[in-house]
Amino acid sequence: MRILIGNHIDPSIRARGDMRAWTQRLFWFARPGDLLILCCEPDAAFVDYALAHTGVKREELTILAAPAGAWNERLLDPASLTVPAFVEQVRAALGPAGVVSEVFALWPSAAVARLADVLGVADRFPGAAFFGQGGGEIGNNKANFRALAAAAGVPILPGRICRSRAEATEATDALLETSASGAVVVKQAHNGAGVGNQLLVRDPEMAVDHVGARHLHHLAPSADGIAAYWAERWPWASGEGRWPVVIEEFAPGADAVYSEHYASDDGIRATETGRLLYVGRRLSHQVVPLDGVTEPVRAALLDGGARLAQAYRSMGYRGHLSADALVLPGGRVVFTEVNAQVSGSLHIYQSIAHGIVDVTAEPARQVCEYHVPPTWAVPGFDAFVAALDELGLAYDPATRTGVIVSMPAIPLEAGAPAQFVFCIAYDPAEGHAGAFDRLDARFATVPAGTYDASQHIGTGAVSFSS
Repeated sequence: MRILIGNHIDPSIRARGDMRAWTQRLFWFARPGDLLILCCEPDAAFVDYALAHTGVKREELTILAAPAGAWNERLLDPASLTVPAFVEQVRAALGPAGVVSEVFALWPSAAVARLADVLGVADRFPGAAFFGQGGGEIGNNKANFRALAAAAGVPILPGRICRSRAEATEATDALLETSASGAVVVKQAHNGAGVGNQLLVRDPEMAVDHVGARHLHHLAPSADGIAAYWAERWPWASGEGRWPVVIEEFAPGADAVYSEHYASDDGIRATETGRLLYVGRRLSHQVVPLDGVTEPVRAALLDGGARLAQAYRSMGYRGHLSADALVLPGGRVVFTEVNAQVSGSLHIYQSIAHGIVDVTAEPARQVCEYHVPPTWAVPGFDAFVAALDELGLAYDPATRTGVIVSMPAIPLEAGAPAQFVFCIAYDPAEGHAGAFDRLDARFATVPAGTYDASQHIGTGAVSFSS
């Protein structure tokens, strides 16, 4: 039996919102006999839907909801995992033999290591010793990434790690002086999908729509514009002074790609490469497997990703990790961060693209996962699935094309449109835009500019990566 835990980044590191829907992607990884631990009872319609695609029977799984903690059922409270009564409930679910083959968590929390230890299965949680000492924070800190990348000889953009407002002011001024673009990106140490990035530009006409930086700031032309910016934004960027801040040169016109790997006691192995696409500086969709790049670019992406994976492995990290990179207009590959956790890409390529669609078979297929745009109003999961049937867009195993909904569509507030993600399996010669456009015509009813970006589940936002 495996123990699968549907958690997210520990709230002690970064505040989170309602993650009930996002963490239920855990069902794509479930196998017969597994024990799943979630923050709440899962959405029954989604569970039936996902398991129908994977072939796992509901009765072959044991599902437990952890005790409601500080965040009720919106997020798994790390402390809930070791509540004595819940530990006994887990023991009972494991049965008399209590044989555990693996402990798998979406986020490598110290609380998971403590649960594994109290159950006597710490050796089944890869990297338990590292994670038990706060390794999850160490491995997902963007400032630490720059130091590790530099040590591994992996190319990164010019930049600085700053631990004070004065240092950030000086570094911003220095980088802007040498930057060909006249712009820099400010990055929080802990955030994801561009939500913790702010782009500082001097040219208001610069094209930035494709960039993974949710926030945009046009620097005032006056000499004190930089100082004024940091006087206002240092608390946001540093998490009220808790974390260092990364400032790096902005690379306009670059393509966002990634190289995923698995680090084990035996070594590292590449698992997949893909592409990220942004619209309005918001993560819109991603495509696997990666296409449209030259062989030198692919080789550089895999080589740099492997070197980073080895660096993180040497530090003690075990598990899946994603090395994010940019392909610059001239073809050079530079790396921007490592997500040392189960990323938002793993279910797309491991479970859906390879497990269900089988993108390696003939005829060729690719998979693109979309975040529901903020202009869509989807009432809920059942309504979306019904629309897929009506439009002839539901996934068809015979053609290996169509839409697979990746997570439940749970509105964050009563009456609010649901925000979720869905995959389109398609023929690369035909593309995925046609299917998306038909869904857009059905659901695009929310006026632009009325949407609260802080409530978008798919981006991992809260009033808030790796």
